[in-house]
Amino acid sequence: MKPVEHYFLNQKEPYQSIMLYVRSIILNTLPEAEERYSYKIPFYNCHKKPMLYLNVLKGTNYVDVAFVQGILLEKQFPILKNDNKRKQVRSIQLKTLEDLDHDNFVQLLHEASALLGRSKKAWFI
Repeated sequence: MKPVEHYFLNQKEPYQSIMLYVRSIILNTLPEAEERYSYKIPFYNCHKKPMLYLNVLKGTNYVDVAFVQGILLEKQFPILKNDNKRKQVRSIQLKTLEDLDHDNFVQLLHEASALLGRSKKAWFI
């Protein structure tokens, strides 16, 4: 079993279901996305750069779907939040599957991938 799969299967509910659902949307929407296991969490790379990662932060009750260049996407996608005072990363916090707007998320994935394709580097701050 791959480390990413092991990570997902070791999550408690509802986090496991939310992460597996988000994962399926990412992989179905962006076939070019590369799933990796880095920093003990699942990352999704596009254009050989990290685009987003999934995590459950300690002390929280949600899945953090975090976009590496989220600061460049937050005006177009107000669902992206900066609750942890991060310089560049913005995220969607999902407490339930119903919290995710599928169509908006798919549009966000396409825009984030296009942004990375045009970018010289993934981490710029």
